[in-house]
Amino acid sequence: MSLRPGLIALVLALGGCTLAPHYAPPKVPVAATYQDAGPWTLATPLDAAPRGDWWQRFQDPVLNDLEARLIAASPTLASAVARYDAAHAQLALARSALLPTVNGVAQIGEDRLSATRPLGTGPASYTDKIAGLSASYEPDLWGRVRSTVSASKADAQASKADLASVRLTLEAQLADTYFTLRAADARIALLQKTVAAYSRAWELTDARHSGGIASGLDINRAKTQLAGARALLDSARIERSVAEHAIASLVGTPAPDFSLAPASEAANAPLPPIPVGAPSLLLQRRPDIAAAERRMAAANARIGVAKAAFFPLLTLAAGGGYESTTANLINAPSGYWALGPAAAVLPLFDAGAHLAQLRGARATFAQASADYRAAVLAGFAEVEDNLSRLHRLHDGTRNQQEATEAARRTNELALIRYRDGASDYLEVVIAQTAALDAETTLITLRMQQQQANVDLIRALGGDYEG
Repeated sequence: MSLRPGLIALVLALGGCTLAPHYAPPKVPVAATYQDAGPWTLATPLDAAPRGDWWQRFQDPVLNDLEARLIAASPTLASAVARYDAAHAQLALARSALLPTVNGVAQIGEDRLSATRPLGTGPASYTDKIAGLSASYEPDLWGRVRSTVSASKADAQASKADLASVRLTLEAQLADTYFTLRAADARIALLQKTVAAYSRAWELTDARHSGGIASGLDINRAKTQLAGARALLDSARIERSVAEHAIASLVGTPAPDFSLAPASEAANAPLPPIPVGAPSLLLQRRPDIAAAERRMAAANARIGVAKAAFFPLLTLAAGGGYESTTANLINAPSGYWALGPAAAVLPLFDAGAHLAQLRGARATFAQASADYRAAVLAGFAEVEDNLSRLHRLHDGTRNQQEATEAARRTNELALIRYRDGASDYLEVVIAQTAALDAETTLITLRMQQQQANVDLIRALGGDYEG
């Protein structure tokens, strides 16, 4: 009775098993609701929203164009795409080990036999021609190859999530910088009006001084206010230039070749509603959390690879073709074939190398598990932080708007009292300073609201779907 069918069945059965531990992502605590979900966070259906183009919620055509340019030309994003392609190539390399390796053989050589060889009858020369195929195959008896493929697949999926995370981070960074630039535009516009108003106030004071009504102290106070406003205007212009150059780098354009037209009204654009679902949805939306989970799966699969190294490694080989010393190579008498050698290698002593590899694989899995839990907890914290920021900024902006309106009225009244001679210029200076501070603070709060919206969208994973 032949043992071949039973041996083949045993090899096939063992080839389907793996020594990797059963994998399941660890459970992490999930809150039922967010603490700082303010009234401004009304949920709206996202079925009609363009997937991925979250910045369109701000309804700013310039921002939309910049985001499109970033996706097309960002060198940082191109680098992440290349890493993703490399991970997929590694996966294809790992999968190739599941199938036999077949090589073509073509060989021609001139040989001369020794005239004094044993049993020889004199010198002999001939041309040896060989054409054929050789094949080798490693039956995956202990799941080493399958575990390697599983690890490479998880790595490729993690790389895909990394790509999404890099893209989302760059998109958010661009939007954040864009709103910084528009806030600078608003400050520049405010300070230009302020400089014009302070210039008129200085001219009024100078005229009153020439008429003997105002003192030299009033003149110096007016000059100080005017010069200070001009210095603030220069500072705002510097801030705008820095933001503009940062945007140029993000969209892949040299800074000297890039410019954006001022648009101070963009700083007052309405804020989009931010849909905030159940916290558990965060696990499905954030690419960095998805990447951490996939790396944990890859580390688990590599435990199976380390375990398989303790068991025999079997290699099967076969070959066939034609060999002849005549011109007629491909014919039946010239054919040859060979089965084997079949080699099995069993590690007997390695000074603890395989055991150390197994301990290292388990430690890597433990680290990946901790990193995953940390990513989930950090994700919830970031969402809660930005919800809190938006909630407080909503109230703060409303209060600052009231303060700004009151400061404007005070400034107008102070100027009227000064023109009527009811007060000196110190009262005007105090009112002007308060009004400018209030206007500047309001612009800053509105910018922070826009940036907090961007940060919350990033914390929620944008419109990413794994």
